[in-house]
Amino acid sequence: MIYHLSLQTAGFLAAAILLLLTLPGLLKPDAVRQAAVRLPRSRTAGITLLSIDLLWSFWLLATMEMGEFSAFRRPLLIALPIGFFLVLRFVDEFLAVRALGILCLLAGEPLLDAAFFRYEHSRLLVTIFAYFIITAGLFWVTMPYLLRDQITWGTKNSNRWRILQGLGALYGLALLVCAFTRY
Repeated sequence: MIYHLSLQTAGFLAAAILLLLTLPGLLKPDAVRQAAVRLPRSRTAGITLLSIDLLWSFWLLATMEMGEFSAFRRPLLIALPIGFFLVLRFVDEFLAVRALGILCLLAGEPLLDAAFFRYEHSRLLVTIFAYFIITAGLFWVTMPYLLRDQITWGTKNSNRWRILQGLGALYGLALLVCAFTRY
């Protein structure tokens, strides 16, 4: 266990993420839809998300138990910032999407770790969310144009946008209720 999160904390975090992403889309749909359409090619969002990825990965690499691979810790700690600057220099297309995909991959592990060996059936809400973001992250890192296409599809009309945002908010509320009552 690297993170030592309880299932309740993981439920609160997952609920907060979902609600913070979907409630603005319900309250100010036009502004958030326009921002969502601009996200895949946003250089600022890409640099911000990639910086978060760098800090999280650096912390993980510096603190995790590596066993017989501990001799690789120092070279990897040196290579990580070098790779960060090389990505910033040479990856212009869909940097924000790729960085968001990496962030999704990093965020899935603590959620799965918190739900591991728990007996409550409601833990599956956290597990399903974790596997959803991991799967999305895998696709967005390898095929970043998919997020652009998904955003285009989701923002095509206002009814579709409200349904998607509403479903996300309901899932977040379900996680929040379970975090308060079940975990």
